[in-house]
Amino acid sequence: MTKQELRKKYKNLRNTLTEDAIEDLSLSIANLLLTLDIWNFSFYHIFLSIEAQKEINTDYILNILSGKDKNIVISKSDFSTSELTNFLLTDATTIKLNAYNIPEPIDGIEINDSKIDVVFIPLLAFDTKGNRVGYGKGFYDKFLAKCKPETLKIGLSFFEAEAEIQGVFDGDIPLDYCVTPKKIYRF
Repeated sequence: MTKQELRKKYKNLRNTLTEDAIEDLSLSIANLLLTLDIWNFSFYHIFLSIEAQKEINTDYILNILSGKDKNIVISKSDFSTSELTNFLLTDATTIKLNAYNIPEPIDGIEINDSKIDVVFIPLLAFDTKGNRVGYGKGFYDKFLAKCKPETLKIGLSFFEAEAEIQGVFDGDIPLDYCVTPKKIYRF
């Protein structure tokens, strides 16, 4: 399937999920993440869930990171450039919904992309080769291109892998892992 077809399919599938199902599936993903050997790094980038899009609830992962005393990095989106600016999440960080209902920091301590060790990536679909489909704005491809080559890229998905995504571009940056409620995919 093409990226556009997969976007439509998985947005529709997400819309069928109840709040309880989202919580249960999100907890399963967080528990599987704990089995990965990824917890010896310092800087972890994570997205804050867009509830209106029925995204994975990342609060469980935020709690894990906080409990392990990791540096948690969150983003602010610039829709004029499709770029993310990253900030350290602290007790003093004020989060506000932007015009697209994305929870974002208002300001804070800016973190350079090159410091980030692990990125948890929101997505709609992915395939068995580690290719991914997001919302189509290219924010994460631009961001990941600025990270260190060894930065771990971990997708989080409610659903299992597609066989193949058609129309993958050279600028699309593949995942190292994708974690679903039932399985960890390694690429």
